[in-house]
Amino acid sequence: MTPVEIGFAGIFLMLALMLLGVHIGLALMISGFLGFAMIGGWQAALSNMALISFDKTNNFHFAVVPFYMLMSSFVAASGMGREIYDFGRSIVGQYKGGLAVATTAGVAVFSAVSGSSLACCVTFSKIAYPEMKKSGYDEKLALGSICAGASMDVMIPPSNAFVIIGILAELSIGKLFIAGIVPGIVQALGYIILILIWCTLYPQDAPRGPKSTPREKLIDTFKTWPVLVLFLIVMGGIYGGFFTAIEAGAVGAFFTFIVPLIRGQWTRKRIFDALFDAGKITAMIILILIGAFVFNAFLAVTRISFLATDWIIHLPLHPMVILSILMVIYVLLGCIFDIYAILILTIPIVYPAVEAMGYDLFWWSIVMTFICEIGFITPPFGLNLFGMASALPEVRLGTIYQSVVPFLVADAFILAILVAFPWLSLWLIRMM
Repeated sequence: MTPVEIGFAGIFLMLALMLLGVHIGLALMISGFLGFAMIGGWQAALSNMALISFDKTNNFHFAVVPFYMLMSSFVAASGMGREIYDFGRSIVGQYKGGLAVATTAGVAVFSAVSGSSLACCVTFSKIAYPEMKKSGYDEKLALGSICAGASMDVMIPPSNAFVIIGILAELSIGKLFIAGIVPGIVQALGYIILILIWCTLYPQDAPRGPKSTPREKLIDTFKTWPVLVLFLIVMGGIYGGFFTAIEAGAVGAFFTFIVPLIRGQWTRKRIFDALFDAGKITAMIILILIGAFVFNAFLAVTRISFLATDWIIHLPLHPMVILSILMVIYVLLGCIFDIYAILILTIPIVYPAVEAMGYDLFWWSIVMTFICEIGFITPPFGLNLFGMASALPEVRLGTIYQSVVPFLVADAFILAILVAFPWLSLWLIRMM
């Protein structure tokens, strides 16, 4: 077999292992190791795996992973999600569709201090769904606003996806975080506009909620100060040049531990659970990254990534047509694989091609992340769909599928805006 044939066989093996349920990191590692062994021999494959596992992870940039995972776990365990939702409910809950709008806004704010879309979805499923059902909201509106809203966690920084992209594509993680702010706001506004249109067309689906007193609004507003301060510390520190992305993660993790400690919200069990969750997710991401580096080294010796990049560049099509085709492919991949698998599979091939066509890689990172984000709520295998199903076992999975359809339509319009106006993604970076 030629190296190219071995390369395609390795890709097929990796995809087969993933579809069989093997962990993505192990699937990448096994495929990359066996493929490398077929080309260079077992000794070379063993040496390659050992060197990559040590050299790639023995890097200061990898510290960004545990810091942001720890910050996210502390936020989730401290009950900030409930405080954010209560604030939104007290401000706009008395209006038509107010609870759904409050949920979308609350998820957007929670995303600014969290790093996990799935954790965001599960948290707000338990907080917001019972409130909306109790108020007589249509089930699909309630489910869709939570499930789709939680996908914003992938775009609004800090984001696990941006960490992965920054490491694999060797882009500034801090700049990726900054680039995601405006598109995240655009997405949140798009969802809110959809909810308002829904409530206008079907007012019976979103009755008015209870009206809060000025005192209750003041109390709920005051409770959210840690979220605002945390966002200003992390993103303001990066934007102002006071911190690197890694240092901002460390400061944010410390802040999210100290504030609940001062407020008396910590118990021994909560702290232990938060540390365990952060460690578990960090280990998973590190394993995925090691597997990605092993597999990418295998693809490099087969020259598949170079050949694929060259083929994409020389297609007899306008560059924007090529990008449109890539976007459709990403949407289809999002229906089958999770975002980590998609990023790892495509970055070595797509990023050099996009750069060669003259497009900004930070802009493309935002567009690609948004498309992968659509995959989080795209049936049949959207991650948030199953996260919501596990958090709300009384709700049929088919109902959850139906609830996200209007939001997928909104996503199509938002994607068109991000593609048509690249400055939305690049404006803040250029201001730094």
